[in-house]
Amino acid sequence: MTKLQIRALIYQLLSFGAIFIGLQLILKSYSHLSGMWLMFTAFVAGTLLAPQFQAVKTNDGEHIFMRWIFMKGFRKIK
Repeated sequence: MTKLQIRALIYQLLSFGAIFIGLQLILKSYSHLSGMWLMFTAFVAGTLLAPQFQAVKTNDGEHIFMRWIFMKGFRKIK
């Protein structure tokens, strides 16, 4: 794995973790879910809502691109 691929993986894990923990706290406060169902619901929603990062080799070199459900197209990160 290259340095940018590792960085993209770390960005992906951090963004998913932040969304997962936030959703877990929100669901715990405003729903009657508990135990496994709370975790499962936060996991599925976090997977769908978290941005996707990928390192891609282009003609200009290797770059990190982000795709998110709330944005059109891809955004170049580095």
